Amino acid sequence: MAQPTIRTVAAHAGVSKSLVSLVLRGSSSVSEEKRAAVEDAIRELGYRPNLSARSLTQNRTHIVGVLLNDLRNPWFVDCLEGMTSILQQHDLKMFLADGRLDRSSDESFVRSFMDLRLDGLALVGTRRPTPAIAEAAALIPTVVVASRDLDFPGVDVVANDDELGTRLAVEHLVAQGHRRITHIAGTGAVADIRAQSYHDAMVSHGLKRHIRVEPGGMTEDAGHAACSRILDGRTRPTAIFAVNDIVAIGAMTACQERGLSIPQQVSIVGYDNTSIAQLRHVRLTSVENATIEVGERAATALVDRIADPDRPGSLTLVPPAIQVRGSTAPPAP
Repeated sequence: MAQPTIRTVAAHAGVSKSLVSLVLRGSSSVSEEKRAAVEDAIRELGYRPNLSARSLTQNRTHIVGVLLNDLRNPWFVDCLEGMTSILQQHDLKMFLADGRLDRSSDESFVRSFMDLRLDGLALVGTRRPTPAIAEAAALIPTVVVASRDLDFPGVDVVANDDELGTRLAVEHLVAQGHRRITHIAGTGAVADIRAQSYHDAMVSHGLKRHIRVEPGGMTEDAGHAACSRILDGRTRPTAIFAVNDIVAIGAMTACQERGLSIPQQVSIVGYDNTSIAQLRHVRLTSVENATIEVGERAATALVDRIADPDRPGSLTLVPPAIQVRGSTAPPAP
């Protein structure tokens, strides 16, 4: 059986093709009687609009491209949940790409998004600026999410207030009596902000001589390797603040492999408060990154940017909170 077309819908409803098009576009110039006739015909025939034809007619695809840093990190999944709820309210669908396997693929994904003439682009997570990304940001309404690496004119940035979040983590440990607090750093602008904020918070509490920033990364393996180097050093810290939850998990494993109990001998704090931190056997104290709210605000900014692409770019920082669980306690005597 042939798929129904806009022509067969018009014939079934006893109206013109152009009137069916007006109904599909939600025009207010159609009478309620004829709108009901068209909608009845659509339901009875099982008609589905041709997205390509709709795009040509409206000069819109009603699709946004979302380029992620690494879908393996559960933070991004929660962020997507927040974005999806807002995009659906505005009849926008999502094309999703994950650039974690090959950073050079970021270029090809972005160019594909441009070729598809998508309505908008969301760049989620840390990534370096490239010619393709700069070109896309100039041509497509764009929002940068959970990153401070990209700074282009007319681009909105929605991220966590990492300075405040880091200060909350350090202050929580200091309030419990910790002084030897080590930071496992990551890579990218957000990680650099957290490392600098750790340094500033330690100085503000008179703990400058205890500052130690161990280079790491953004993965569990990086956290494990960095923590192993820390524990094999001459002076063991009583607490470790990791750049994110995944890195903190790697640090916890390194402690457990050396027979160190958490939090009795080493307290550990992560960042992002992902679903992993909330597992009962993990119980990781972590900085709540307002993940879903970041996604919602980013999607709202993208919808506004699509409606008004020439407005100035904006920076929105969502305030975090500390979620205390079982991985932190006062240091042992």
